Amino acid sequence: MAIKLIVGLRNPGSAYEQTRHNAGAWLVTALAQRHSSHFKIDKKMQAELTEMDINSHPCRLVLPLTFMNHSGQTTRIISQFYKIEPSEILIVHDELDLPVGRIKLKTGGGHGGHNGLRDITAQLGTGEFHRLRIGIGHPGHKDLVHQYVLSRPSMNDRQQIYDAIDRGIAIIPMVLSGDMARAMNQVNA
Repeated sequence: MAIKLIVGLRNPGSAYEQTRHNAGAWLVTALAQRHSSHFKIDKKMQAELTEMDINSHPCRLVLPLTFMNHSGQTTRIISQFYKIEPSEILIVHDELDLPVGRIKLKTGGGHGGHNGLRDITAQLGTGEFHRLRIGIGHPGHKDLVHQYVLSRPSMNDRQQIYDAIDRGIAIIPMVLSGDMARAMNQVNA
């Protein structure tokens, strides 16, 4: 099934803009910029929204105005308003369980401890949506996770994340057309 909604998870505001936790929003923002698409704030939808078309496949891009732990609220409101099924949604997010710079496309599954995914799953009533996971690495101990995801990556890590974002953007045309198997083969290799 083709993707109609791409949500870049983040914490809004300048204090969080450059933190690891916002890697999903970095990809969605870069995708919009490459296609000369501009976000507009929609308070009713609790998001920054833009629409774009890639290879005759229309899609809405979303940057929630809610904090990470309430990303599901925005995702639910928008998907209900536009009548978009969970299987037509791609959530782009940071992933502690992938090394810095790795990127993986996945369909369905649990939240893996990610509070944004936990809320989206709860709000949609299912985990059967697609995820583009951007590796940010792990600090080594669970007690360090909160501080780690809310900190800025080193220049080296940031470059590896940007490289992963480029690889992620390269598969978006396949994802929008519904060719998940080909997209997974390319990005998960």
